Amino acid sequence: MTTVTFHSGSGRIDGFVVEGHSGYAEEGSDIVCAAISAAVGLTECTINEVLGLGAPVKASEKNARISLKLPAGLSEANEHTCQNLLAGMMVYLQAMGEEYPDNLIVLMDDEDEA
Repeated sequence: MTTVTFHSGSGRIDGFVVEGHSGYAEEGSDIVCAAISAAVGLTECTINEVLGLGAPVKASEKNARISLKLPAGLSEANEHTCQNLLAGMMVYLQAMGEEYPDNLIVLMDDEDEA
């Protein structure tokens, strides 16, 4: 199962961690994994390549894990864009999780509640 955890604090989504294999099908035929990878890739490329924000990304193929953390101090426009991107990714993955509950779970880690 793939677990996607969105991290939030100070009223903003500040990153995410994607871990594990969905187990929907064999490698190369796994549509759930492909959809998750596409959502993550599009979000990361928009934040780092299009907007040029330099958000740190850590990936481990061995551990089937990728994470992204937004930098602090973004301009109002970039903050707004990033929040919309991350919220859109979260809604998309939550809908996928409802369709494939044995393969994907989406969580929210709210640091403000800790």
